[in-house]
Amino acid sequence: MKRMMNNQYLRIFALGLAMAVSSCSNNDDLGFGEETPTEDANLTGNLTEDRELDPLVEYKLTGSFIVKSGATLTIPAGTRIVSETGTDKYIAVEQGGDIIVDGSASNPVVMTSANEQGGDWGGLVICGEAVTTEGVDATAEVGGLIYGGTDNNDDSGSIDYLIINYAGAQINSDSQYNGLTLYAVGAQTEITNVAILNGEDDGVEFFGGTASVTNLYLENNQDDSVDWTEGWSGSITNTYVVLDRDDFSTAIEADGDNANPTITDFTAVSETGGIALQFKKESGATITGLSLQGFDTSFDYRDGGAVSNVQVEGEDSNPALSYVATATVDIADFSWVQSGLEARAYVSLNGDLTADMTLDADTRYLLDDVFTVKSGITLTIPAGTKITALDGGASIYIAVEKGATINVNGTEDNPVVMGSLNGNRGDWGGLVVCGDATTTEGIDATAEVGGLVYGGSTDNDDSGDITNLVIIGAGAQINADSQFNGLTLYAVGSETTVENIAIINGDDDGVEFFGGTVSVNNIYLDNNQDDAVDWTEGWNGTVTNTYITHTDADFSTAFEADGVNNNPTFINVTAISTVGGTALQFKKESGATITNLYLEGYDTNLDFRDDGALTNVMIDGAAAVLTEAYNTGSQVDISTWTWIEARL
Repeated sequence: MKRMMNNQYLRIFALGLAMAVSSCSNNDDLGFGEETPTEDANLTGNLTEDRELDPLVEYKLTGSFIVKSGATLTIPAGTRIVSETGTDKYIAVEQGGDIIVDGSASNPVVMTSANEQGGDWGGLVICGEAVTTEGVDATAEVGGLIYGGTDNNDDSGSIDYLIINYAGAQINSDSQYNGLTLYAVGAQTEITNVAILNGEDDGVEFFGGTASVTNLYLENNQDDSVDWTEGWSGSITNTYVVLDRDDFSTAIEADGDNANPTITDFTAVSETGGIALQFKKESGATITGLSLQGFDTSFDYRDGGAVSNVQVEGEDSNPALSYVATATVDIADFSWVQSGLEARAYVSLNGDLTADMTLDADTRYLLDDVFTVKSGITLTIPAGTKITALDGGASIYIAVEKGATINVNGTEDNPVVMGSLNGNRGDWGGLVVCGDATTTEGIDATAEVGGLVYGGSTDNDDSGDITNLVIIGAGAQINADSQFNGLTLYAVGSETTVENIAIINGDDDGVEFFGGTVSVNNIYLDNNQDDAVDWTEGWNGTVTNTYITHTDADFSTAFEADGVNNNPTFINVTAISTVGGTALQFKKESGATITNLYLEGYDTNLDFRDDGALTNVMIDGAAAVLTEAYNTGSQVDISTWTWIEARL
């Protein structure tokens, strides 16, 4: 009974106390200390003592917010900082200050702008005491901040899972902010999982220092995605660059002294061409795991620096190579960014195709090994598909086995393109099709390419339809005696359709027929190094509308024929050289029937290398004449051949 009364009195006392508290304007009236102050959501001015932000508060950056020397700013996971627009809106960490960005994959820290336009604000600037070629206590172009010292192990804090968006405000006519600017930041500063998007200048720029970054995602930054100068000697590891704006400068720009920073696993994807890696003065780097996709230029040495300053996979960099490769970084590593932009990284084509397959015109394909369509299987390539061949020489080609089918369904407005990115001669092996038609080599002959088998007794054999196809940079060397061609047709039959074909800048023949009965309509052959059209093994098809150009002096012929004469037919042939050379060459007793021949600019129009009979070659109804000019025929009109202009 007594215990019950005591409990009742306690409840009454607690209720009264609560009522008293609620009636007071603040806790001071009860003598319990001061009220916890409301978190200030405006970030501006100088932070002179340690502060941890509240992830439940959305902060507004209303001016420059400077973490002073000796102070630490801690930003927990999920914190969001939204900047007003203006040149004076940025976050800076002074020399001796610290920043702790403690985001997570499920809850990154976000720094962005209210207006959501590139150049709205100045991003994040960190100043350290590591070495820079500007010396000790250099003055930054940002806010007169001081940076640089002698401590390469300097520690400015840590950053993990940070997204910076819409930075790059203009400082003056010569300078802009970056998304993340690292002035002489030291090696003990931990920077991982950073995404910088839609900046109006660089994504990240290193001004000297020894800082390293791991897991870096850079999307649509207007100037350079990664930039360094002043002897930066750190590293970036696992970097993915995405560019689908056409006004960017580079994926990497380096300038100044070469302190040989390390770039490990760097994948950059461009939808708009452009320059991938630019090195100014004598700057350089050591790069492994490089994948460049979609760029017009791989390496640009703006000031003629030594290519040996940049080592790629243990060798001197080579601006003649595209460095196209399958992605060395998995885009899924950056799923936490959730930018909404889907990077069209390459999908590999290689190995044996053992089930019917239709490619996707919206997918970027990288031919990075032999890709063989096996007998009984059909490969369909829709209009507009582009297949980029790794510039890997004789190990890179597409082969269609005897009994297999390839359907290249390009259109005049949207052709299919196969080629190496730089389009250099001999970069890859081209397209090889094997059929079951007759050849003087007999049944089941073995090709010089990959041991492929070809030849049979079915002259109306059908290997598919190839229409509106452009092939660039083929002709790789197989061995001392053999090379690939752009398009190689081994005993292909007459039911195969081959129409509207352009073969450009090959290191051997443009098209070569090894026997067979296949015919071709509308073929454009530009600067193929050996022969534009070559045939042997008794080919006896027809080619209608052939246009050949030679402006490089190292080619062999426009036509080369060899072996038995099965009298193939050519209707409307135009071949024009600006560098002399031989037009039509016939070996042994080979020949053809040619109607409407126009030759221009060759030193030799007809060459019968083995003194074959002139009657083997009938031109406009008469036997060939060695001294004839053959310049009165009408030229093939290619003004409507729009498909020949397509490139990767």
